[in-house]
Amino acid sequence: MNTLTRYWYRYKYRQTPYAPLFSKPSDDELIALDCETTSLDPNKAELVSIAAIKIRGNTLITSEPLLLSLRAPTSLNEQSIKVHGIRHQDLENGMDTKEAMLRLIDYIGNRPIVGYYIHYDKTILDRYAKRELGFKLPNREIEVSDMYRKRLEQALPNAYYDLSMEAIGHHLELPLSGRHDALQDSISAALIYVRLKYGDVPIPTYY
Repeated sequence: MNTLTRYWYRYKYRQTPYAPLFSKPSDDELIALDCETTSLDPNKAELVSIAAIKIRGNTLITSEPLLLSLRAPTSLNEQSIKVHGIRHQDLENGMDTKEAMLRLIDYIGNRPIVGYYIHYDKTILDRYAKRELGFKLPNREIEVSDMYRKRLEQALPNAYYDLSMEAIGHHLELPLSGRHDALQDSISAALIYVRLKYGDVPIPTYY
C-alpha cells in the first residue's frame, strides 16, 4: 500500500477500530505468516488455515502463535487435501471468513509480514479482507527467498541458486521442520529471515 493510499484509508477509517492499521508501522516487530489454501491460483484459492508468529528483533516468539482454521470451503477437494492434509472433518469447528479476518488483523496489526512466496498468501488475504472488511491489508511484504538470492548475488553474480525452502534452510544450516503446515512454514520463514538479517551467509563452493 503506497503512502497516499495509506493516508486516505487512515482518514476514511479514523473513527473506527481499524484506524491504527493505517499508521506508519515500526520494524521493531514483524509477523511471519503462511496460509493453507485450496489452489495454487491466488485469484481463485480459498483459505483453509492461517498461521503466524511474531519476530521481535532476532527472536521468534513461538509462545504466541496465531492459528486459525476456517470452515471447509466448497473447493476443498481430494487434490488440495493431498497437498496440506487438511480434510473436511478437520474443519468442522472452523470459523467464518469475517471472524478469521478480524482475528488476523488483531494479531498482525500494521507490522510488515514475512514469508516464503508471501505475495501469494497476501494476494489471497487481500481478497478476503477487501470482501469482509472493505480494504486490503496495508502490511508491507518481505520475501525471504528474495533476501537469500540478493545476499548470494553479491558474492556469486550470475550463479544458479536453488530457491526452494529446503535448499535455503540446508545452506543456512537451519533446523527447518520437514513438516509443511501453515505454522511450521511460518516458523521456517521466520528462521530464514532472522538468519539473513542478523547472521553471516556461508558462501557455497559451487551452485
